[in-house]
Amino acid sequence: MSTHAPNESRVNSLRPQAPSPGSGRAAGAPRRPVGAPQPCPPREPLWRDLVGDVLRRERLAQERTLKDVSEAARISMPYLSEVERGRKEASSEVLAAAAQALGLGLADLLLLAGDQLARHARSRVVRSRTSPTSPTSPTAQYDGFCLAA
Repeated sequence: MSTHAPNESRVNSLRPQAPSPGSGRAAGAPRRPVGAPQPCPPREPLWRDLVGDVLRRERLAQERTLKDVSEAARISMPYLSEVERGRKEASSEVLAAAAQALGLGLADLLLLAGDQLARHARSRVVRSRTSPTSPTSPTAQYDGFCLAA
């Protein structure tokens, strides 16, 4: 038998609960049983995410609006926004136009994105050296956790 009124519904918050003092974990967060699989290390970023990050960072560093850059590049503002957020895989022509509107060459844009990818790769190497599991052991991902293959 239910403990709430027949026409009432229960609402579960989608926001993470604040951790209780001294607990070290979010309130209501399930505890992982001993021997449970560990979360997988973060995946390599997608190229479109890296390029979008560079475009947005450069635009904000120049204190320019999305509208201003999209007009200068002759790209629709919604499309440029999606490129910056990594939602769209832009063509080289679009990337060159966006880079030029920001005073960059296509090579500059790609070098900056490549630098970000290299930093990510170096941080992965550092994490794998400090990780208790071997980075060379094959793993499969299941529901956000790594399992030995």
